[in-house]
Amino acid sequence: MVPRFLLALSLSLLVSSSFGERTPFQLTEKQQCRLQRITAAQPSQRINSEGGETELWNERDDQFQCAGVVAMRNILRPNALSLPNFHHYPRLVFIEQGYGYISVTCPGCAETYHAEGFQRTRESKEKWETTERGSERDLHQKVHRIRKGDIIAIPAGAVHWCYNAGKEDLVAISINDLNHQANQLDQKFRAFYLAGGVPKKGQQEGGRFEEETFHNVLKEFDTNLLAEAFDMPEEIVRQMQKGGEERGLSVIAQEKMSFIRPDEQEEWGKHEERYDNGLEETYCSMKISTNVESRREADIYSRQAGKLNVADKHKLPILKFLDMSAERGDLFPNALLSPDWSMQGHTIVYVTRGDAKIQISNHNGETLMNDRVNKGDMFVVPQYYVSTARAGESGFEWVAFKTTGWPIRNPLAGYTSVIRGLPLQVITNSYQISPKQAEGLKMNRGGQSFLMSPGRGRQF
Repeated sequence: MVPRFLLALSLSLLVSSSFGERTPFQLTEKQQCRLQRITAAQPSQRINSEGGETELWNERDDQFQCAGVVAMRNILRPNALSLPNFHHYPRLVFIEQGYGYISVTCPGCAETYHAEGFQRTRESKEKWETTERGSERDLHQKVHRIRKGDIIAIPAGAVHWCYNAGKEDLVAISINDLNHQANQLDQKFRAFYLAGGVPKKGQQEGGRFEEETFHNVLKEFDTNLLAEAFDMPEEIVRQMQKGGEERGLSVIAQEKMSFIRPDEQEEWGKHEERYDNGLEETYCSMKISTNVESRREADIYSRQAGKLNVADKHKLPILKFLDMSAERGDLFPNALLSPDWSMQGHTIVYVTRGDAKIQISNHNGETLMNDRVNKGDMFVVPQYYVSTARAGESGFEWVAFKTTGWPIRNPLAGYTSVIRGLPLQVITNSYQISPKQAEGLKMNRGGQSFLMSPGRGRQF
């Protein structure tokens, strides 16, 4: 057995390095945000798999180079499993549609969820029953139920998989932060698969991806060496190495899958043994997801304008280590966002419903974007660039990923705005307007902040 103090030391080093916070780094010329134009983008590449599709936005697009991220959309068909893999950067995921299960396997954590000699199946009345299954035994780390509206944090280097347990496609939008300290390789997007992969000739549409991006990392190992390492017959190891590249990055499960989850621990307590490695209340039990759909839990809510839910490091502490965050916004028809800028990190916006007029300007006062965006579009708002949005006639919904765990917005208009905080004489002299007009600039929006109702500005 590994002594507990050595395990604790290794895990503390992992938390401080693999989960490390963002540190200052030297930007390359491609990452210096010398943007001439920002446009809404759709995925440019598609990888077809047995269990669904993987779509990628063009990582060479200037706006994504500026933010240092790679965006992707995974679509899992019902009863499909995305194969276990890991990557050299943290990933933040938004579940746009469907529900299922996900697990993030962390090194050094005990397999605290296990079953022996039984399997549970769900009856139509939503009750559990137990059926004997010989001497089958399964031990695994925590499995999480996921659903529409969940924000999920996946640390760099942690193996993860996902299963679609619903009757509709499971759609997940992911942002991969290549600029994070955990990535000490390069700025190239890649994933390390333990099974599956994409043939070198590539199952792709609409673009090109590097041939070495998605492959089984076991494929080229010496078969005898792996057989000895696993203490398994060579034919089993060959099957692992072959790994079904022709099936792609996701596969259809042979039968419907079920898992033991934390919310079932009490019910099954009499069958459980606890394996404690001394860190169960910290690293190993860290919450990885939160839901941002609920109006009741909105951080900002306006009956006239919409709502905004934020997932930051205070609401989901693991985001402190990933140094990422997200927000879920909903603007009512013709409502608008106050012009503002992000003081911490870049913002990557993905449109989930409706449409909106977006404007973004830089430090020179140049308009880099003045376009209408629609469902499925993605665009980047660089740090400190001023942006605003007006929803269309059908409203506007979005999810925004941010390259900081503590997002701070600085609005120009509204109750908490910069203008509201300036003295009247500063405003009158800055804009050469009357004191009454300056007071209107400060006070006309009353108690509204960030989300603003239509009407008054349109009358003018």
